[in-house]
Formats: sequence, C-alpha cells, structure tokens
Amino acid sequence: MDTQTLIDPYDTLLLDLDGVVYLGHDAVPGAPEALRRAMERGVRLAYVTNNASRTPGAIAEHLEALGAPASPEDVVTSAQAAARLIAERVEPGAAVLVVGGTGLRSALRAHGLRPVSTALDAPVAVVQGMAPNLSYGLLAEGTLAVRQGALFVAANADATMPTRRGELPGNGAMTRVIATATGVEPIVAGKPEPPLHRESMLRTGSKRPLVVGDRLDTDIEGATNAGVDGLLVLTGVTTPLDLLTATPRHRPTYVAADLSALHRPYPRVRRGEDGWGCGGWSARWDGGRLHLDGRGDPVDGLRAACAATWEAAGDGRADEDAVKAVLASVLSGGAPFPGENGDHR
Repeated sequence: MDTQTLIDPYDTLLLDLDGVVYLGHDAVPGAPEALRRAMERGVRLAYVTNNASRTPGAIAEHLEALGAPASPEDVVTSAQAAARLIAERVEPGAAVLVVGGTGLRSALRAHGLRPVSTALDAPVAVVQGMAPNLSYGLLAEGTLAVRQGALFVAANADATMPTRRGELPGNGAMTRVIATATGVEPIVAGKPEPPLHRESMLRTGSKRPLVVGDRLDTDIEGATNAGVDGLLVLTGVTTPLDLLTATPRHRPTYVAADLSALHRPYPRVRRGEDGWGCGGWSARWDGGRLHLDGRGDPVDGLRAACAATWEAAGDGRADEDAVKAVLASVLSGGAPFPGENGDHR
C-alpha cells in the first residue's frame, strides 16, 4: 500500500465512538476533519457504538456539534441490535423489561415491542444497557423477571467505558448484578458478538467495510469475528503493551495514532532476514525477548514490534516481561506513543 491511502480499498467505515471520534463531550483532535474528508471521497460513515443509553438522534446531534458529519440514519447502536435480536425471538407487541435508558426503549418500539419497567407486566425478555441513573429498583425488577423465565439480553458486555476522568464501570460490569443473582448469563448483542455487526451490514449495505476502534476486546475482536479488516487507533484505551501481548483474535490489520492515518499511505511492514522493519525501525525476536532498533515515528516502531512479537507468539500471547524493556527504551528516547501519556488519550 505504498501509493494508495489506507482508506482507498473500503466503501464504508464502521466507526466506534468513545475513544475514536470523541472522549466524553469533546472530539478527539482531528477526528471530525478526517471523517469529513472520508465522506467527501464517497466513503459511507456508520457510527457503530456499544453505547445503548442514547438514541441515534441524540448521538448524531452530538457528532454534528463536534463537527463530524452525521445523521440519525448513520448511527448503529447496540440497543438497535438487541431490539432486533429480541424481536426475532418473541411475538410482536410483547412486553420487554428495560434495565437501561431511552436508547433501548426507542429501539424496542421501532421493532414493535412494548417497553415496561416492572416484572409485574410479565415481560418475555429483559434487556440491559448502560444508563447513568440506573437504579437498584430496576435491577431488582430485571432479576425477578429473569427468575420468572424471561430471556436475558445485554446490549453489550463492555466492562469499562472511557471518560476524561478515566475508565468507569460499563454495562458488562453492571450486568453481573442480574447474572449473579439469577445464575443466568445474558445473550450479548453488542461488539464483539455478531448481532451488532449484522445490524451494521443490514443498515449500510456495505461490501468492503473497515472496522475502526480503540478496543481490542470489542472493536478488533468484532472485526475478527466478522472476517473483515480492522484499524486500531491509539486515542482510546488500548496501550502499546496491550497490542504487543494481544492474542490472534485481538490483532488488528492496521495500527495508527488517530483517524488522520486514513488519508495517508499505510507504511509497509516488511519481513527481512533478521526480522521485521517499518519506517526507520527494525524489530526482531531473539533469546525469548523483543529487540527494537531505529528512530522516527514511534508508531512505525510499534508496527514493526507487533509483527515480530506476533510472529514469535503464534497462536499464543507474548510474555509482558519480554516486551516491556523495549517499550521503556523507546518511550524514554523521545515522543511517547499515543495512549502513553497517563490518561490513555
């Protein structure tokens, strides 16, 4: 890919939001501009989020305020995937107990289902998604309904969610309340499970999508599960150490500092006699440890280091102690990798 830009082979970007386009209420620097350029080139933008608390309209309004091109039709949420999953399994008009916010209620109504808030309504399913005002009372109602035999669906299983203050408990952590109290594990609709990717493909009609995210265990694993390419940007929660020690299902096709990389040629990572090279860097695995030499863009160094480490690890996971010394050496020699400034951003 020496002459074409990274985005050229793809017709659609399936974009995560938190940690990719924005952090809390603020845009990731340069993200709105990169997305406008992509749209101007005729690439379809689909904002695919595990966040089930807000409606597509509210999310699109937020994106537009940040300068990113978006309409409600461009937003695909785990709430929509969860609602479709439930609608395909129950009768039209069935009662579904919502342990979450307006995003879930709106998605259920769009599929002809009736949102309720108490187990006394005999719901056939319980769907749980993150909401900032989630109460013990609602969790208790969900527990009662699942104990009575209701289908249990989680919009997503993210253990944490990124904010400017750090990582806070996500829906995956909150679903453990009902799961622990009932002994019933939820069916997960969001990334990395197939329902949300299926929803995205149905909505966009994409033939050559590129999944873009900041998390290995949701975005990149979701791309792997779907058999499509994935771009990991270092503006969210994933650190270089996370990448180097990733197992095969968490290894992205591409690694970049941020979304601006979409509009540049992707640097070639070459296999040589002594190891792997990228830009001004060369990496090799020798004596059970990673060795990295060179200078220049530290992300190029990370790309070379990943190639060497993943080759050595095969289907397994590289030992942290075998790669930490290299990261410390590179970080002490110049500008840090994105994501290594103490707040993951």
